This record gives sequence, C-alpha cells and structure tokens, in this order.
Amino acid sequence: MRDSEANESGAAGALAAGGLAALLTGACCVAPLILVSVGLGGAWLASLQRLEPYRPLFAGAALLALAFAWRRIYRPQAECMPGEACAVPRVKRGHRLALWAVAAVLVAMLGFPYVAPFFY
Repeated sequence: MRDSEANESGAAGALAAGGLAALLTGACCVAPLILVSVGLGGAWLASLQRLEPYRPLFAGAALLALAFAWRRIYRPQAECMPGEACAVPRVKRGHRLALWAVAAVLVAMLGFPYVAPFFY
C-alpha cells in the first residue's frame, strides 16, 4: 500500500471512528428523545442513562479522531500520483464534507444537554 492510499484509508477510518464516538456522546441524552419521538418507548430507555458517565470519554475520543482526520485530510500531500484517491477532487471533497458533517454532529451532541430542558 502506498502512502497516499494509507493516508486516504486512515482519513476514512478516523472519520468513521469520530462519527461513532460523536453518536455515542449523545446516546444518553439524544437517543431517548429521538426514540420516544418516533413512538418507541418503554422502561428500557432509562438504561441509556448508564452511558452518561462515559460521555466525556466519548467526546474526547471523537475530538481525537476528528483531529487525526483533519490532519490527514487537510495536510498537503507530498506526492500524489494521478489516479490515486488523493488526486481525485471528488474524493477529497467528500472527505472534507464528511469531516465537517461529523464535527457538526459532535457539536450538536455536546450542546444537547444544555438545550434539552426546552424539549422535555
């Protein structure tokens, strides 16, 4: 595997890890509201509150993964041959769009506990 291929797969992996961690950041708070909104409810929703103590860990993992992905995506490529993923503008644009989408999800999940009282 060449450096640029490893760079692209590393960026995609970091984005996936950041997205998962961002979703887990709000699992204790946002997931019950969404599930109740679509009609899925029950006593088992209270078990999601057990994830609350791990929220800072998930947020830290998401921030680290996003920082790693940002470094991989926005760092200038030393050598990028034609036909490689790093040379295709559509791929680069997709990775950048995904990075900012995951960052927006993380911000929403981090800020939700502060605006949650307006929804309940």
